[in-house]
Amino acid sequence: MSLASKFALICGSTQGIGLDIAKQLSKLGATCTLIARNEEALQNALKELDYVFDQQHNYLVADFSEPQQVENAIQNHLSSYPVHILVNNTGGPPAGEIMEAVPNDFVKYFEQHIVCNQILAQACLPSMREAGYGRIINVISTSVRIPLDNLGISNTIRGAVASWAKSWSNEVAQFGITVNNILPGFTKTARLRKLIEHIAQKKGVSFEEVAAQMEKEVPARRFGEAYEIAAVAAFLASPAASYVNGTSIPVDGGRTGSI
Repeated sequence: MSLASKFALICGSTQGIGLDIAKQLSKLGATCTLIARNEEALQNALKELDYVFDQQHNYLVADFSEPQQVENAIQNHLSSYPVHILVNNTGGPPAGEIMEAVPNDFVKYFEQHIVCNQILAQACLPSMREAGYGRIINVISTSVRIPLDNLGISNTIRGAVASWAKSWSNEVAQFGITVNNILPGFTKTARLRKLIEHIAQKKGVSFEEVAAQMEKEVPARRFGEAYEIAAVAAFLASPAASYVNGTSIPVDGGRTGSI
């Protein structure tokens, strides 16, 4: 499971699942590059990483709503560092029914997810091929298996990311590179809180009532923790997962109703 001498780029890594993935990868020895739009939050996140292997963790500032910023950031970074592990973890579209969705929002979030993922994967591919080792891990949603209520745009975009990832996995496996998706279920993050608030407001009930009902839908009878998602990401990033490729793995306490 050692990631010593490996370099990882983790998107959306100032909080929640992204930050916990970065923390876990750093504990295993990876040198981590955090990328997000808030520089102060990035600086604070660096302080939470593990430096036991004397890694030189660093960060990039880029807003994923501006793909050109992502392109510039990764190209500048690659002039100094390789990338062996890419974690695509971008905040999902806001809650809302698809029949009320603004058409241009599909374009907006397609760019934030598919276009930016493509920019990063293409940029990192040469260093992965040179090393004969690459891991592309996409944090998506269980909605790629069963669409979730009140997440119309998100269901659409997340499904597109899963198909994008499968196409990549088929092409790059020959180079020692794997591409896999993690499908978090209800996980204690700011995004889950916003979803619960949206449902509660729409139904005219309390936050607590909605949260309790959602927990009942999970066989484990609780919400997940970000570190539990990160543990699966760490495995997929490691040499131990060398023959795991092109898969989508739910980490949801058993909630997804499909095999």
